[in-house]
Amino acid sequence: MINGIFKAYVLYPFLESAQKRSIRPKLRALKKDSETLFKERLQLRKKKLSRLLESAQANVPYYRDLFRKIGFKPDNLEKDLGYLNELPYLTKDIVREQGERLINEKLSPIKLHARKTGASIGPAVVIYYDQEALDWTAAANLFVLEWTGKKRHQREVHLSSRLPEKFPLKGRIKERVKCLAMNRVNIVTDSFDADALKTIWKKLKSVSPFLIQGHPSTLYALALFVRESGERGEGVISVFESTGEVLDKKRKEVIESEFKCRVFNRYGNAEFGVVAHETENGGALRVIDFMVYPENYQTGEGNEIVLTGLTNYAMPLIRYRTGDLGELKTGEDGFYFENIEGRVHELVRIGDKSYPTHYIQDLLNRIAGIEEFQVELRDRGAVLRLVAANTVDRDAVKRRIKGWWDDIDVEFTDFNGLRRSGWRNKFRYVVVARNARC
Repeated sequence: MINGIFKAYVLYPFLESAQKRSIRPKLRALKKDSETLFKERLQLRKKKLSRLLESAQANVPYYRDLFRKIGFKPDNLEKDLGYLNELPYLTKDIVREQGERLINEKLSPIKLHARKTGASIGPAVVIYYDQEALDWTAAANLFVLEWTGKKRHQREVHLSSRLPEKFPLKGRIKERVKCLAMNRVNIVTDSFDADALKTIWKKLKSVSPFLIQGHPSTLYALALFVRESGERGEGVISVFESTGEVLDKKRKEVIESEFKCRVFNRYGNAEFGVVAHETENGGALRVIDFMVYPENYQTGEGNEIVLTGLTNYAMPLIRYRTGDLGELKTGEDGFYFENIEGRVHELVRIGDKSYPTHYIQDLLNRIAGIEEFQVELRDRGAVLRLVAANTVDRDAVKRRIKGWWDDIDVEFTDFNGLRRSGWRNKFRYVVVARNARC
């Protein structure tokens, strides 16, 4: 307890100051804003949206040209948010096509932070943040953690991917210091085989955290392992915060039953950070409307989530179609999302082990220039199909991947060569070759 208090209230503020970050003031601003009546917050959002779009008009080439072409006036939003409907939707295809024209031209590129999106529909894209916007996302993470009942001094565990190569010493030190300040322990994972799950369970019991954060597929696999092993799951964790992929009803029930813990769902992405989170009352996910302004776009499959970021002036995303489905509801105290359908991660057999595709994604994100991947299952085994920038040394990439997995072939393609499914041409990480018998 004392150690946790020191980390949360002495070490964290010291490191925040040393790194010239501003997270705790933003956390206080989020708390204060959430205490404001929703109807008053909506008035504030009009001003916030107007300021964001005025900045985009002045500093972002794509929006400057767009607003001029359609005669859009950002200050109209202070009168009525309905004026936002005059703007076309932003898609991942437009983001890829426009590239640097979506970035604030007054900012130095070397001071921006890149974040690669997940691919719920369509291949991934890269989003850029300045330090101010990144600090807002960090504050939002701390903000929603409090909705689970977690105090800053209580220990948490983050499930992260086991990387086959060592981080540089500087990176390892930085991550170690970050974990100390946040009273966090990283437990690395790779496959879902019994030996790997046994190692995770052993480490989790030794840490006994208040909260564990990770993919629901990982904790679901762990829950089944604990059940089949005849071990007692109760008393190890108090809260599981699901992130990174869809949490379905079946997985939630198994995790709750096996670990006797509370399960909180959250929705977020690389484009905006955490967007919505389940509260202690359960049910729908409450939107952090300080961070985003939400809308719905009607598709043949349902309501697609559309978001406008309110804190990232470095690369404003206005009326951005996320590709995720979810019903937007308006309550007395704010916006809520229900029935969210987003990223789907699957299992792939490589050699004698089964890997979740989010693990493969984490590894490939370490290779500069790899823009997307897809695993195609063929009769003779799995083939890893990669989309890479023209500057990528393809032979070097193949050698590196063969150092990770000797039992997978590597092929290169372009975005048009990736297989899609469904009327929306929805992207999937794993596809079966058309002539395969598997």
